Amino acid sequence: MSDQSPQPLHANGAAAGLPDGTGAAGGEAPQAGRGVSEQSSKPPATANVVGAQFSAAVAYVVDLHAAQRRKVFDEPYVAHLLAVASLVLEAGGSEEQAIAALLHDAFEDQGGEATLRQIADRFGPTVARWVRDCSDHLVQPKPPWPQRKAEHCARLEQADPQACLIVAADLLHNARCLVWALRAYGPNIWQRFSGGQERTLAHYRALADLFDRRGIAPLLVAELRETVARIEALSAR
Repeated sequence: MSDQSPQPLHANGAAAGLPDGTGAAGGEAPQAGRGVSEQSSKPPATANVVGAQFSAAVAYVVDLHAAQRRKVFDEPYVAHLLAVASLVLEAGGSEEQAIAALLHDAFEDQGGEATLRQIADRFGPTVARWVRDCSDHLVQPKPPWPQRKAEHCARLEQADPQACLIVAADLLHNARCLVWALRAYGPNIWQRFSGGQERTLAHYRALADLFDRRGIAPLLVAELRETVARIEALSAR
């Protein structure tokens, strides 16, 4: 038995600081978009840290989304935002990515370009760019569901990989919540979803394929696929 302690693993299956998961100094150089922080080459103690800026972002989104509720269980919308930020951090994302995760629906739901400018002023242009990348529409009025999802998929092919991790985390949390909704209310819950069952699940699978092609957070995306399979099984009852 080696006298060396094992390196901690991120949720993407990689040793901290080594996104290929080998834990060896001769492994691949860190790559953006694998579900790890941009700073993943630093020691674990500094690679995945949150501080005052994250706390400020939490306070900001609590105020920004104060009146907003989730559509099925009517919980405060901020619960979803915190969950997505948590998944990003668990996958090795940076503080900036976690802040963008908290803010990922701000452009769509809470003021568009004016809010995005405020985000850039408070949290920096990189966070604002990732929030824009996470948004499935950039114009008002909102385009029809099929159009905006197709256009978002096309934009994600070229988006920063750091933003793709946030979108993957958002999708996974939404899928988990859909499992809960199906268990609570059965397949009739699909009537409350604009895309309906077939188009929504096809969209989930298309994004999972995109993330796999781009090497985004393999373990998170694997869980997304498993959750989609669970949704399909529950929908068939």
